[in-house]
Amino acid sequence: MTVVQSELKKGRKARKKSPAQRLWLLHWWMAFFYLLLFIGGKYMAGLPESLSYRETIFDTHKTLGVLVMSILLARISLLLSVMLSRYRRKRSKHKKGWLKTVILHGIIYFFMLLVPLSGYFDSNVGSHDIRIFATGIVLPPLFPPNEQWEVSGFADSVHFWISYTFLAFIILHAIDQKKYLRAQLRRFSKAILGKLQ
Repeated sequence: MTVVQSELKKGRKARKKSPAQRLWLLHWWMAFFYLLLFIGGKYMAGLPESLSYRETIFDTHKTLGVLVMSILLARISLLLSVMLSRYRRKRSKHKKGWLKTVILHGIIYFFMLLVPLSGYFDSNVGSHDIRIFATGIVLPPLFPPNEQWEVSGFADSVHFWISYTFLAFIILHAIDQKKYLRAQLRRFSKAILGKLQ
């Protein structure tokens, strides 16, 4: 093995992320996709039926919903792996406020699944396909069509209220993590200012 190959191999090892780092990466990707889903959902709500690109926007929104459900499964499996490796050797010491944090995170994980499922429900009730954008793949329905719920707007309301309840818990989570968020904002600002100078 040459010196260059050895250095490249060392560099690859140094760049390998720990499971905890991968968990944080998934956290921020999901935050980004949920932000897109909220913004897109707000925009979609006011679109007229006659708009030519309306179907494309809905398909994109649904594809993102399926994507976050997939990332959530990866995130849960990675979280379990991190927890098992961390607490296999020693028991967790419960710090002040740990129960509140566990409950809040449990609720957030519950809503991370419930929001896209309620969107799936909304589409299925109205007999709308869940198409994966630009692939032609149509996912099978999980819920039976219900014309009465579609016409009355019940399915839309379920998705709307579950989504905004989730948003409320995200805001609570951000308030709970304000010290961390401030520290990240300072680091980000310093990095940007360093690049500008």
